[in-house]
Amino acid sequence: MKIKPLGERVLVEPVKEDEAVKGGIIIPDSAKEKPQEGKVIAVGTGKIDDNGKKIAFNVKVGDIVLMPKYGGTEVKVDGKEYQIMREEDILAVIG
Repeated sequence: MKIKPLGERVLVEPVKEDEAVKGGIIIPDSAKEKPQEGKVIAVGTGKIDDNGKKIAFNVKVGDIVLMPKYGGTEVKVDGKEYQIMREEDILAVIG
């Protein structure tokens, strides 16, 4: 299945953290924090300003971004988890 975000929305795949941390302690899924980094998988059609002009996206497919812990809408497609959020909710582009 393919997802195409609409409007100014962006589809982001959260980057999973390693299971073990320093010292070899394994953290169960229930105790892990939500990932804040993600990879942009798809962008929407774009935002339209008051004059009918399309505003270009600041992010592009393949960018690694910093997102809020609890922003966006979680969706699961073909066993993979994604977040759909507005571009303005993305905090920064990493790298």
